Amino acid sequence: ENELRGKVVWVTGASSGIGEELTYQLAKIGALLAISARREDELERVKRKCLEISSLSEKDILVLRLDLTDRSSHEAATNSVLKHFGKIDVLVNNGGRSQRSLFVDTNLDVYNAIIELNYLGTISLTKYVLNHMIQRKRGKIVTVSSVMGIMGAPLATGYCASKHALQGFFNSLRTELTDYPEISIINICPGPVQSKIIQNVFTENLAKSLESSGDQSHKMPTERCARLTLVSTANDLKEAWISDHPYLAVCYLWQYAPTWAWWLMNRMGKRRIQNFKSGVDADASYTRKKK
Repeated sequence: ENELRGKVVWVTGASSGIGEELTYQLAKIGALLAISARREDELERVKRKCLEISSLSEKDILVLRLDLTDRSSHEAATNSVLKHFGKIDVLVNNGGRSQRSLFVDTNLDVYNAIIELNYLGTISLTKYVLNHMIQRKRGKIVTVSSVMGIMGAPLATGYCASKHALQGFFNSLRTELTDYPEISIINICPGPVQSKIIQNVFTENLAKSLESSGDQSHKMPTERCARLTLVSTANDLKEAWISDHPYLAVCYLWQYAPTWAWWLMNRMGKRRIQNFKSGVDADASYTRKKK
């Protein structure tokens, strides 16, 4: 709370899911907020709730419609935040979409769209915000990656690729900023979370939506994921894996014993595909509901 209170925090993908919950928790802390997404009406809804649950005033929350795939708009959007608040202390790159489809069934246009949104859109916005942070010689760039940026999994080949790209990019960028020790590059890697990301996933065709998202109650609550993300941000962690088991255990296997991880993922992957084809959540069989 002391680290983030009064700081200007720009959250993308703030109209739902993790981004929406981050916005509420930041508002309660007392951070000044710029919130962005494509749906301005949903952003206004989020702003109204922030005003209800916090001591922030109207001018403390800037609603800024943003399409991450429209890279030509990112410089102007950054300037709008700077004009309103005078600075950007923290950028939270949260906007993006997941995927549920097998590669053999998926149109290549889907892969292009995933990379445009999750990867190129994110680094484009980062470029303009980073220029400002370099001038100030301070700031935090927080990117919501995924455990899929550490491992590989079926039904998410394009999503995994985009998150691996983000991991590689920001880990490399961190090494370019050694002359700016007050600029932090923070990668957040959530596992399965109770958010609306499943309802909005890419499928095998750009025009097709997921028919059934299945029960999501076995996943980590969005509130806990957001809280741990803010703790990681306040403490300048270079990378945080935010997940329940067994996904967290698989991350450690993937990091330290990849041969075992490949064997285990092959077994888990078969069940994941079976779940998907039968219309339940792909990850439903790996955890038990809490009583």
